Amino acid sequence: MRILHIIGSISPAAGGPTEAARMLVEHAPQGVTSEVVTTDDPAAEFLQSFPCPVTAVGPAQKAWRVPALTKWLRANRERFDGVVLHGLWEYTGVAVRRAIAGRKPYVVFPHGMLDPYFKRAFPMKHLKKYVYWMLNEYWLLREADRVLFTTEAEAMLAKQSFFPARWSPMIVPLGAEPTAFDLSVSLPKFFETCPAVRGKHFLLYLARIHPKKGPDLLLRAFAAAGDANGHLVMAGPDAHGYRAELEALAVQLGVAERVHWPGMLQGEAKWGALAACDAFVLTSHQENFGIAVVEALACGRPVLLSKPINIAADCELDGCALVEDDTVDGATKLLRDWGTLTPAQRSAMGQQALRTFASRYDMRKNAALVAEIFGARASGNTPQLAEVR
Repeated sequence: MRILHIIGSISPAAGGPTEAARMLVEHAPQGVTSEVVTTDDPAAEFLQSFPCPVTAVGPAQKAWRVPALTKWLRANRERFDGVVLHGLWEYTGVAVRRAIAGRKPYVVFPHGMLDPYFKRAFPMKHLKKYVYWMLNEYWLLREADRVLFTTEAEAMLAKQSFFPARWSPMIVPLGAEPTAFDLSVSLPKFFETCPAVRGKHFLLYLARIHPKKGPDLLLRAFAAAGDANGHLVMAGPDAHGYRAELEALAVQLGVAERVHWPGMLQGEAKWGALAACDAFVLTSHQENFGIAVVEALACGRPVLLSKPINIAADCELDGCALVEDDTVDGATKLLRDWGTLTPAQRSAMGQQALRTFASRYDMRKNAALVAEIFGARASGNTPQLAEVR
């Protein structure tokens, strides 16, 4: 079986959709081969590190309209048994309707882009999207074989953003790779990037430096929680220059010496950070899944989360997470509650984190579900939502 993944960008800085596509490709079941087509610049260096053949058809300067994508899809679609579209609100969706719909089976991963948070946070932008919804996105989803949501919470929230909202949903959890890093390599790699926390207790934020992720809430909570010996590592790409504002806030709050900014962590350095931290923390205002959360679980780390992270409730139910509101008060309570736990309680949460990862989020199991969708289509079966749980 040959599966084509279509995505706007596979840049590591693009966040969750890129990582999701990479893991689906890397952990595809035996007998499945994958390709990716993207609107990235063909000269981009990161294209070479992706774990399958990649065709980049975008211009050097980012543009919304990329007719070359439609042309490529029309010329190559017969080579594939199924198509996976990652994300919405890009030209990729237009190209799928023009070149794939009605000719090849396709599924869509919205990757949280239908969350009603965006309607509340950006009302004027939402009005513009409504026009595009009626012209293309609604029909893109309506005509898809399945619209794939990573959690039941994401599937329910997606119905609240636009009307009409009719499609065929399925729940296909994502996850992370089982940890196979070498601590003798990964820990030194991390401490090379962040030497100030060597031998220190610290919490780890590992996400884009973006207002949606709530890093300002975390800084204010860190200052208010009162742990004078604790440190906070704020790791992630800063595509919009928000870090400078946050660094100034840390100075204003009097915690700048205990807050560290190593930038984006990848590979061994990322795994070293997860292995070395006391707990992972994310106070996001919206998160349809949270791959970095699952990576922390895979390393046996407790997770401190805000309620709008869609897997937070499951993690709390299992006993490997503390969860509070995405407010300054909520984040402060989160850190203070963590500070009251005994070493034995923290260790128990870490052990449960490993069990939660194995039972819910092991990517080796979850990646097979996408291939099963196309296999069921080829055999004339119609998989239901419950069949992919």
